[in-house]
Amino acid sequence: MSSVNIPANYKSLLGLYDTQKAIGLIKTIFQEKLCLALHLKRVTAPLFVLHGSGLNDDLNGVERPVAFDVPCLDEKAEIVHSLAKWKRYALYKYGFRPGQGLVTDMNAVRRDEELDNLHSIYVDQWDWERVITARQRTTAFLQDTVRDIVDAVCATSDELRWKFPALKKIHLTREVTFITTQELEDLYPDLTPKQRENAFAKEHGTICILQIGGKLKSGKPHDGRAPDYDDWTLNCDILFWHKPLGCALELSSMGIRVDADAMRRQLAEAGCPERAELPFHKMLLDGTLPLTMGGGIGQSRLCMLLLGKVHVGEVQVSLWDENTVTACREAGVELL
Repeated sequence: MSSVNIPANYKSLLGLYDTQKAIGLIKTIFQEKLCLALHLKRVTAPLFVLHGSGLNDDLNGVERPVAFDVPCLDEKAEIVHSLAKWKRYALYKYGFRPGQGLVTDMNAVRRDEELDNLHSIYVDQWDWERVITARQRTTAFLQDTVRDIVDAVCATSDELRWKFPALKKIHLTREVTFITTQELEDLYPDLTPKQRENAFAKEHGTICILQIGGKLKSGKPHDGRAPDYDDWTLNCDILFWHKPLGCALELSSMGIRVDADAMRRQLAEAGCPERAELPFHKMLLDGTLPLTMGGGIGQSRLCMLLLGKVHVGEVQVSLWDENTVTACREAGVELL
C-alpha cells in the first residue's frame, strides 16, 4: 500500500498541456546551465550492466536490481540503479582530464521503492561526474560545487517563471545552508532523520546535509550509502523546502568519490571487504581510475519543485496502486 497525501485545496498552477511544455523546457534549460557551471559534456550511458561487474550502484545495499538473462551472451544483466560507478569508469575510458566531466540521462527501475508523493518505481535523473585532483578532495570544494548546482536550479526557475506567469508564486532560496548529519542529530536528537531534514529545511529554505553513510553518535547512520562510491566524509544531499507539500524535497545526492583508502575503510565498516575483488574495485584500488566527484539530480523531482506539483505522477508516467489513483482522482490531481 502506498502513502499518498494531497494537500487540501491544491490546484495545479499549470494545465496539462502547459505542464508538458514546461517539463520539456526545464530539462533543456537546466541541463544547459548545469553543463556550463560544471564543464560537462553529454554522453550516452547504459540502461543495464552485467551482473558481477561491480558497476551497478547498490544504493542502500538492500534494493534488488531488476535482472534478466541474455542468452546470446550466456550472461545475466541488471538494470542500473544509478550510474555512480559506470561514470567513473567512463571518465577513464574517454580520457577526461581534471576539470572536465560528463552528464547523461539516467533511467532506472527501482522495484522495491515504496510509493508516495515523491517516490516512484521509475527513476529519471541527470547523472554527472567530473575528474578532480587530490587537492580538490575537500569540503570547501564540495560546497562550492553545491552552490553552482543550486544557482543552476534557481536560474532555471527564473526563466520558467518568466515564460509562465502562473509560476511567479514559486520562490526558491538561493543561499545554501550547510550542516553535517551529526550536527543535525545534535540539533534535533528526538526526531527521526527525515523529520530533522524537514525541520531544518523549513527554517532555512535550501539546505545541504553533509557526511552521509557513517554511524552517528546514536549508533545509526542518518541514511544509507553504498560503501564503494561516495566518500562518507565528503558527500551530501541537496534539499529544497517544498511549500506545496510542506516538506523537504531531496533533489540531489552527490559527493566526492572514494579513493583507495576510503574504499578499503568503508568496505570494512560495511562488512563487505570481498567486493575489493570485483573488476571495478580492482581498477580503483590499483590507481587506474581517476579521482572524481559526481551525483544524480532528479529530473522529475526538479519538475515537481519548479512547477509546484504535489505528486511525482504529475510530471512522469509510471505505475500506481489503486489507493494512489483514487486519492489523486478525488483531489483533482492529473496523473500522466
